[in-house]
Amino acid sequence: MKRILFIDRDGTLIEEPADEQIDAFEKLKFVSGVFRNLHFIREHTDFELVMVSNQDGLGTDAFPEDTFWPVHNFILQTLRGEGITFDEILIDRHFPHDNAPTRKPNTGLVEKYMNNPDYDMAASYVIGDRETDRQFARNIGCRSLILADEGVNWDKIAELLFAGERTAEVKRTTKETDIYVKVALDGTGRCDIATGLGFFDHMLEQIGRHGSIDLTIRTRGDLHVDEHHTIEDTALALGECILKALGDKRGIERYGYALPMDDCLCSVALDFGGRPWLVWNAEFHREKIGEMPTEMFLHFFKSLSDAARMNLNIRAEGHNEHHKIEGIFKALARSLRMAVRRDIYHYELPSTKGML
Repeated sequence: MKRILFIDRDGTLIEEPADEQIDAFEKLKFVSGVFRNLHFIREHTDFELVMVSNQDGLGTDAFPEDTFWPVHNFILQTLRGEGITFDEILIDRHFPHDNAPTRKPNTGLVEKYMNNPDYDMAASYVIGDRETDRQFARNIGCRSLILADEGVNWDKIAELLFAGERTAEVKRTTKETDIYVKVALDGTGRCDIATGLGFFDHMLEQIGRHGSIDLTIRTRGDLHVDEHHTIEDTALALGECILKALGDKRGIERYGYALPMDDCLCSVALDFGGRPWLVWNAEFHREKIGEMPTEMFLHFFKSLSDAARMNLNIRAEGHNEHHKIEGIFKALARSLRMAVRRDIYHYELPSTKGML
């Protein structure tokens, strides 16, 4: 089935001025990264490109056509010169108060695609810069990529459209624990974590926040016995989920980080080379931090390393026990963020072996 990118114009392809009208050449400025990445999308994916743009009052005294078409045609000509052409261009001329069925986020302009069984709307996207573009996507049954969102730019859009969104879910149920983990490696750090251990939740949240990974973890464990199974099995489920989300690992950086935290210096060197190993050089002198036994720190990272099939070399020095372990989790997060970064322009396995 065919897939479409419904692409907004103002604020998405070109920057939008304060008066929201591109009616003069001196107002024209292309959005950073649009040429390189939209050309890549055109050349390396099967998406059809359809421009869908609201142009308030086009053809009225407030927005004469003779100020619109020269600039618009220059935009198209410039894009065409970079190998970027559109399969269709759809423009609505109504003002917002007209409530026209053809004005985004209404669907009138694109219903012919919605009603055509040859098109897979669920696999199509709206690329825009406003909440109305997001609502437009919902109304026509598409996904959306919105430039106003954190972490979304044309580099990220091209990456996601070409190489896919790296998400995974894992459910792990034993007689001792019941765990659900969901990971989105290309997220923004949104976390929803509940393990029954407050300090453990706080540490796991560091992975999501500082790694720009969307992370959901729900753990119900036999805490009436002790904390061991909850911590170990959560690490195993999280590691398995990260491994699944990485997929074939093509284009990833693979390696990744050291950071200070107050009195502490913590480093986590990481390799997604497929060979699990843990080197642990960190000592703790308290029995617990929060409800989390310090003896379980090593066990957590060993289980995570095994399940994710990654090499971890962890070192920490300092005096404050809380700072040391929090620094380790933050350094892990930054190391993950570095290692999972993907380059679609060098989309190959980072290995001379031909496999990871």
